[in-house]
Amino acid sequence: MNVLIVNGSPRRQGNVSRMLGAMKSEAESRGMQVSLLNITDLSVRPCTGCMACRKSLACVLPDDDAQQTLRLIQKCDVLIIGAPCYWGNMPGQLKVLFDRLVYGMMGESASGIPRPLHKGKRAILLSTGTTPFPFNILFNQTHGTIRALREILRWSGFKVAATLERGGTKRQPVDEKTLERCRKMIRRL
Repeated sequence: MNVLIVNGSPRRQGNVSRMLGAMKSEAESRGMQVSLLNITDLSVRPCTGCMACRKSLACVLPDDDAQQTLRLIQKCDVLIIGAPCYWGNMPGQLKVLFDRLVYGMMGESASGIPRPLHKGKRAILLSTGTTPFPFNILFNQTHGTIRALREILRWSGFKVAATLERGGTKRQPVDEKTLERCRKMIRRL
């Protein structure tokens, strides 16, 4: 099984990074092929909204890390995305990446109806935030991040197999119990 992990956090030793690290180790211990992308390592120019990619199925901007990421998404069986909550949504760098990948995530019929290009693939989503539980969910903080990622993946054809929202990380960083929940999500694949 080919697993792609996208770390949408700028903090290499932060909560999202630790959670994704536990998932990566668990997947590798089970013989899965794992690739890890850190969003902060990628160089991706913002989408200009020209819509030319919808016809040509290729971005007209010069090649950058967006195309490399798309190739990895096309090859993966499972996509795992972790992102901290920024204003009830994903960090801007992650959003810029998905804006650039629209042509490779979702196709379009001749009449303009969206067509998912990744049917049959699964995804796991996780988000962290400083807003304490249950307010991180009730106030659409981590829940907003998960909702936005789920929407992108739904139109792309991915089935979201599991989500994990962890609030209150300012006072209580991710602990072993949370890391074990991450490992368990991999075991259920």
